[in-house]
Amino acid sequence: MELTLLGTGTPEGLPRPGCPCAACAVSVGTRARAATAVLVDGALLLDLTPGAVLAGARAGHSLAGVRQVLLTHPHEGPAVELPPGLPAAGRVPDGRELSVISGHRVRAVPMDAPGTGYEVTGPDGGRLLYLPPGGAPAGMNDSVGQRPYDMVLADVLGRPEALARLRASGAVGPTTDVIAVHLDHDTPPGRELERRCAALGARAVPDGTTVVVGEYHAVPDLPRRTLVLGGARSGKSYEAERRLAGFPEVVYVATGGSREGDAEWASRVGLHRERRPASWRTVETCELAPLLVEGGPPLLIDCLALWLTDAMDRAGAWDDAVWAGPGRKELGERVAELIAAVRTTRRTVVAVSNEVGSGIVPATASGRRFRDELGRLNNAVAAECEHVLLVVAGQAVVLKD
Repeated sequence: MELTLLGTGTPEGLPRPGCPCAACAVSVGTRARAATAVLVDGALLLDLTPGAVLAGARAGHSLAGVRQVLLTHPHEGPAVELPPGLPAAGRVPDGRELSVISGHRVRAVPMDAPGTGYEVTGPDGGRLLYLPPGGAPAGMNDSVGQRPYDMVLADVLGRPEALARLRASGAVGPTTDVIAVHLDHDTPPGRELERRCAALGARAVPDGTTVVVGEYHAVPDLPRRTLVLGGARSGKSYEAERRLAGFPEVVYVATGGSREGDAEWASRVGLHRERRPASWRTVETCELAPLLVEGGPPLLIDCLALWLTDAMDRAGAWDDAVWAGPGRKELGERVAELIAAVRTTRRTVVAVSNEVGSGIVPATASGRRFRDELGRLNNAVAAECEHVLLVVAGQAVVLKD
């Protein structure tokens, strides 16, 4: 099957009409995106959008051969005028199949949000899954036992957990070409869009791009070890979570533990839990080396600063006399054990840590000691990571790639 993406944006398009945001301001020229619509082999049109005929002409395709027009989601506002010669647009009831005269078979996939997804099987046997904006399949049982889709077009940035569920069910495999569509102004265009898509094992293409289902396109693998640095409330934890959002299973390692009677801390922990996918498992521990040594799903460690606090507690390193005696050696051994585990781990790991030393000098010797040791720890972990990011004001800056 050959697909032409007549548009790849949100139903409102990009830039959104009248929106003054920074992402919309730079979404001009080749970065502008019309509402998502897909022309399949010149015979099947998925979603009818304003300007579809002109978009097809710009891409070098005519809509004269379209035999079926299918809609995936309710369209707000005035009805889109049907171009002359096109069949009436409709939707297939959930679970029903439709055979198109062109030889394509279409099955309607139930969604967990308003709309309909479509599984399209071409005359050549290629399999495509096309999902509506903000939608994810309501159930994955129909995909069990079938080979993975050759291509998936979905709102992967808006619903990354849906992609994770498709991977967990086997519907998306290592060779599935995942293309992000229904792109909105939540993600700035350009390198940031490419980076976020790559972290999910997906890619984005400009409007008018023609792709071939079953043709393999390599997406950069997520580095095995990533360190995300940042200051307080910089967005570093959110960035780390986003990098693993497309994985079907993740172990979230909370090094802060629980603090009895601290309501403010409990509220912070609760907010973190609420934004994480339900499929993620949380482990509260500072014993990181065993987790890194054993196999298993990806680890998200949040954070190394709290791990160091615990390590200094155990070594008695806050006390000047203990530090001058056995404390320094004991802490050094514990840090060395962690660094060795990071170096040899076979798991995918994203670790979070605080970037220190850019502000006020601590007033106490123990405070300055913690600052210095955290700086050394960050240096050592970064040296063992393939990828290092610094998050400043919510913006991720690549330090090592």
